[in-house]
Amino acid sequence: MLAGMAAPAGPVSRPHHLAVIRLLILSSHPLPTIAVTAFAAGLCALSGLAVGTAALVVAAVFAGQLTIGWSNDAIDAERDEVNSRTDKPVAGGAISRTVVGVSAFIAGLLTLVLSVLLGWPAGIPPMVIVISGLVYNLGAKASIWSWLPYAVAFGLLPAAATVALPAHPWPSWWAGAAGALLGVAAHFANVLPDLIADERTGVHGLPHRLGSVTSAIAGPALLLLATWVILFGSADQADLWRIFVAGVFALIAVFGAIVGIRSPGRRELFIAMVGLAGAVIVLFAVSGASLIG
Repeated sequence: MLAGMAAPAGPVSRPHHLAVIRLLILSSHPLPTIAVTAFAAGLCALSGLAVGTAALVVAAVFAGQLTIGWSNDAIDAERDEVNSRTDKPVAGGAISRTVVGVSAFIAGLLTLVLSVLLGWPAGIPPMVIVISGLVYNLGAKASIWSWLPYAVAFGLLPAAATVALPAHPWPSWWAGAAGALLGVAAHFANVLPDLIADERTGVHGLPHRLGSVTSAIAGPALLLLATWVILFGSADQADLWRIFVAGVFALIAVFGAIVGIRSPGRRELFIAMVGLAGAVIVLFAVSGASLIG
């Protein structure tokens, strides 16, 4: 080959479709997506929904969570790149912002279709849940009202199950209150590891304004309050087993707060709280009270 001549350009390599699927899964925030969907499935089972209707509700919630997760990564791509978020494929350049954004749009359309199939008024809670997540992604996360979309979305999860019943009943007050408290607790636990990085890019939500110590205490405390609302709000009297379980959760909350205060930059507290959210479903099941108000 003559000097100065460039070798013929070979074909540009593109990610294999299985690799793209894997990256999309990682960009969907899989842990909270699966946790919220499982929470919705458990509530549908407890409400006694018919299998077909329950499947539609769960599918709508799942599509909504995909919409929220993918839109979050697409919207925050530049901010995540500044903060070197290697755990996010878009920020790391492994997948394009456009692909994730289009996926969020498609998932949003699917949420709308599934909600329409549920009919009126059963399709309203899944749509409000996804709208709340989008409001958070589009700017509420940087305001003092950052907790509100979480409270609305999680507070409506019991309604997504009960309003889909034939008579469209609204859930019991304690079910909605516990869901809202659980959502705000998740917000504090999710944001805690990213407080410093978020502040560098102009995000000043409620946890950022309160600081790492207060946020580390607030997350477990709100989760504890959610469990107490279920245990005692759903009962006419405080049975011994309820008092015992309340005490156990109190110890867990204290331990969680200590972990959060000592290591605010680690995600163990958030992962643990996602696991504890599963215990909340069990509390719903064993409370002995109907989800319907």
